[in-house]
Amino acid sequence: MQCYVVALKKALLQHATTEKAQASQRFFTHEVCCMGVNAADIKKVVSEFHNTHKGLCANEVLAITEVLLAQAHYNEEILTAFGLLNKYVKRHYDDSLLTRFEYWLEHYTTNWSTVDDLCIKTIYLFLLSRPHLIEKTQHWRHSKVSWCRRASNVVWVKFIYRPIAKKVYQLDKSLVFYNCDVLLEDPDEFVQKSLGWLLKVTAVHHHDAVVEYIERNIEQLQRGTLRYAIEKMTPPVRKRLLTL
Repeated sequence: MQCYVVALKKALLQHATTEKAQASQRFFTHEVCCMGVNAADIKKVVSEFHNTHKGLCANEVLAITEVLLAQAHYNEEILTAFGLLNKYVKRHYDDSLLTRFEYWLEHYTTNWSTVDDLCIKTIYLFLLSRPHLIEKTQHWRHSKVSWCRRASNVVWVKFIYRPIAKKVYQLDKSLVFYNCDVLLEDPDEFVQKSLGWLLKVTAVHHHDAVVEYIERNIEQLQRGTLRYAIEKMTPPVRKRLLTL
């Protein structure tokens, strides 16, 4: 698989610029090793790779992903590794890939962008065809790695209310609130932001229940988390909750 990994790294470097690296860094509050490749560049590299190597099977692409992740130095290399799988995850691999995702979250994600990209794109597509696994991510909230704890919230944001085939999948709101209970006092700012994000999305379909949850836990909720959670609520509701 090494020759494919080398080819991918070279392809990324062809799109890299100092200006794009500086622009990417502005999205982070801490230093991130950026090559200087944007999302459109990564999408193009992945697409060209698949077009050039049509003979590769899904398991071979997974092996390439694993090697690229293990050798990744730049943030964009991690995002490219995840992107390689998006073409395959809905119809290939078995349920055990969810365990690999957990391993990647604990060993290869190093910032919010890699966590969110893996959860919102790759894992989302994987779970879309395997809704019986959606609740199997609950134990991620107990991980020693903060990025995996963030993922326990982010991985659910698209499944609060999600049409799947001819049915609608609705995540039990009590699971959302229990996730919040466990992580309410988590010291990591990005875990807290993910809590606010999950509550905000949940409020779209369970507005009163989320308001009641906030009122009940107002003393434990960090102000930043609260602001994220109420962002889409009406001004009067937002004002009332902020003054509690």
